[in-house]
Amino acid sequence: MTPTKELAYERFEGQEAARQLDTFIAAYEEVYEEPPYSEGPSDVAEFISHYQVHAQRDGMRLVIARDGDEVVGFTYGYLLPADSPWWANVQEDLPEDFTREDGSRTWVILELAVRKPWRRLGIAARLHTLLLNGLDVERVTLTVRPEPEAAAAQSAYSAWGYREVGLSHPWEEAPFYTAMVLDLPPGEAPCG
Repeated sequence: MTPTKELAYERFEGQEAARQLDTFIAAYEEVYEEPPYSEGPSDVAEFISHYQVHAQRDGMRLVIARDGDEVVGFTYGYLLPADSPWWANVQEDLPEDFTREDGSRTWVILELAVRKPWRRLGIAARLHTLLLNGLDVERVTLTVRPEPEAAAAQSAYSAWGYREVGLSHPWEEAPFYTAMVLDLPPGEAPCG
């Protein structure tokens, strides 16, 4: 597959994002069946269930990249709620003022994926920029598999200004992830 020069990007918010699951689920399956994820049908079903919950969160936003009619990448996230357990999953002790959430302080990226034939073309960076464009938050957080499993992703996030804050273990059977944060100074557009 040779990518075209004209990719289209669409951003969806709230309930509009909730209705787009069928649009990008095949891209999700393709990306996450590869190592190190090696996801199967039960993992995809779990993702679908989680997405339906995530789509109800405040600030939900989804960006889809298309090459013609084909979905080649996607990313989404939402505002961390005031009662979020996000920081409790980080193994390191973090200061209370760092982990305090109020429902509008931190935006979390849950997924950022690009199909293999379209990687290393700047699509992930563009998806990231469009996802964060116009957010009125102090910071953005995400987790990524540690190196060497996800060296390319870690490198990209570091280049975009993210810093590591510890290891996250989000649920009992989960692998450990590197928790990262991007501070957004007021009025500045995100990098990517």
